[in-house]
Order: sequence, then structure tokens, then C-alpha cells
Amino acid sequence: MKLLKLAVAAVAMSGFAVAANAQTIKIGVAGPMTGQYAAFGEQLKRGAEMAVKDINAAGGVMGKKLELLIGDDACDPKQATAVANKMATDKIVFMAGHFCSGSTGPAQPIYRDAKILHITPASTRIDLTENKIATFFRTCGRDDIQGNTVAQYILKNYKGKNVAVLHDKSPYGKGVADVTKGAIEKGGLKPVMYEAYNDQDKDFAALISKMKQAKIDVIVLGGYHTAGAYIIRQSREQGLKAQLIGLDALVTNEFGTIAGDASDGVLMTDSPDQRKLPSASKVVAAFTADKYDPEGYTLRSYAAVQVWAEAVKKAGTTDAAKVAATLRANTFKTIVGDIKFNADGEWETAKVLAVQFQGVSGNGVDQFKDPKTEVILWPTKYKTGSIIYPYDPKK
Repeated sequence: MKLLKLAVAAVAMSGFAVAANAQTIKIGVAGPMTGQYAAFGEQLKRGAEMAVKDINAAGGVMGKKLELLIGDDACDPKQATAVANKMATDKIVFMAGHFCSGSTGPAQPIYRDAKILHITPASTRIDLTENKIATFFRTCGRDDIQGNTVAQYILKNYKGKNVAVLHDKSPYGKGVADVTKGAIEKGGLKPVMYEAYNDQDKDFAALISKMKQAKIDVIVLGGYHTAGAYIIRQSREQGLKAQLIGLDALVTNEFGTIAGDASDGVLMTDSPDQRKLPSASKVVAAFTADKYDPEGYTLRSYAAVQVWAEAVKKAGTTDAAKVAATLRANTFKTIVGDIKFNADGEWETAKVLAVQFQGVSGNGVDQFKDPKTEVILWPTKYKTGSIIYPYDPKK
């Protein structure tokens, strides 16, 4: 009987070991998978999915395959909270998300308390890293980098012109608009209009009429691509020829689809086209083979998963605190280039430049053609045109 019990126990232990080895490491990606910003949710999802596919094909992480859970927050803070709580209940160890800053903000403390390492590929609101959450990072720039870039471009090229600063009242939109407005005013040019709009609207006739009366030459848009596309299309239809300068939330081909020919010449800020990086060539080719254009945040989403996986391998654990310490202590090679995080979780060499949208029938988002517009490096000294100035994110 004793031998029989030992044999049964051995079989049971063997079965347990097999089950344990078969377990996956759960990670998550979250963003607006539905709703008017779904194009961006698709970018985050596609990037994370491809990263998981490649990592698993190479043997996984610490001998285990990754399992990706997808959360849809629709860029709504309440839904983002629900998604974060569900991810914590499902015991993920890493989150790549969210997209909207208004979603990332309320999700942050939930991931922190659940000891989940959190990297956003897209949320640029300044205070997300100033919250001093040790397990939070981002593989994108910040609003103040974009805002200062736009302001310096306007001060150099539109001195004495009438500027309108618009925002959609969202944490991201208002935040980046306010940074840009402040930098323009600091440079001695006071915007003649500062207006909020409803991002759900599709008719902006009243706003455009007001801009025509104010003889607006430049529109700074703090908001997302759908409303931005309607605003520029209707502006052109109503005879307003003002230059539209948006931020990174315009960078999707869907902007051109909605705006049509009115998208020609629209400026926006974004990093240099990461699809053209040699380090991304194999991944871009894989996306192309799947008939998907890895635009916008796709590759940054991939990089978020990639840099986390590399840090886990180096740390030898998925423990969030230990992985976070490893992320801060090392430089990691990723498909979007070397990533080195500073003490606040910022990507130290995040880059920004102006890009120009060439319309629905053109080439999509290309680097802005002005040869004097240089790549912006943060937090080192950087230049826009002939202007060279230091940037201190603490000021």
C-alpha cells in the first residue's frame, strides 16, 4: 500500500509539473478597440500581437509562452478602470497601454497596486510620469516636447500672424494645447483665439465662422484625428485657408480618409517614421505580408512588449519592481532603436519632428519636406530650424 501511495503521489507530482510547465505568462494590451478612435486601438493591438508572436516563436520568456489579453477601453476613463481591474483579476504581469491619456491616468494606480509593470506606447500627458509610479514607463514622447516643437515652428514661420489654439477638452487635447499656447506666448506671440470644441461633433460651421472673422492664419489643434479631419475639411469648404498644425493624435491614414484632399499640407508632430528604421525592417515586412500598414503607434506597441520581455530575461523574474529596476539600469535594443529610460520612466531619446500629411491619394504621413526642420532629441539640447535651445522638463 505504501509503495502504491508513493507511485500515485509521483504520478500526481509529475502531472503537476507538466501542468506548471504548460502555463503561460499573461500580459495585456488595452486601448480603444471600438469607437471613433478604434484605428489607434488597432495599432496597439497589432503591435502587441506581433511582438508576442515573435517572442513565442523564439522560445518565449523564461521558458514560457506569452498569452496576450486584449482590453477595450473606448478611450473612456470608466471603461479603462474596468479594463484595468479585469486585467488585475486575470493576473497579468505586464500591460502595454492605454492609448488615451484620460484612460491611462485612472488605470495607473490599479496596475501599480496589483504590481503589474505598465508601459504606455501612446499616452503623452505630462503628469503621467510625474506621478512617480516606479513601475510605469512609456515608449513615446510627452506633450511638452510636442508643444514646444510646434510653438518654435510657429514663432519662426508665422511671426505676427493670427493664431487659434483649439482643444477637445480631453486630458490629452487640452494638455498639449495649453503647453503649446504657453510656449507661443512665452515667445512673444499671443494667440487671438483659445477655444474648446466637442469631439463628438461633426459640424464645426460656427467655430470656423468665428475663425474666419478673426482672420486666423494658423490653427493649433489639441485633439484627435476624427474631429480634426472634419474641422480642416469644413474649413476648406468654407474658404478658410489657415494652416492646420496638429499633434501626434492625427497620425493615422484614417485622418486622410475623412479629410480627403483637405488633408494636403496639414502638419503634425510625430517621431521620425519608424517603419523606415533598419531595426524594424523584418517586422515591417511581416506586417506588410499580412496586408497591414504598421503606422502610428504600431511599432511602439511592439517595442513596449519587446523591451519588457528583454528586461524580464535580464532580471530573471516577472516581478514588477525588479523588472522596473532593470529597465532603468540598462539600454535595450528594440525595433524602434535603443531605449534607455530615465528615473521617471521616460524614454530619454524620444524624438519629435514635423510631418506633413499628403492626402488620401498621396503617400500618407511623410517627413515634413522642409530640410531645415531637424529631428528633436529630448532631454538633450535640440533644434528646430535655426533655433537651438535647451529644454528642461522640470520647468
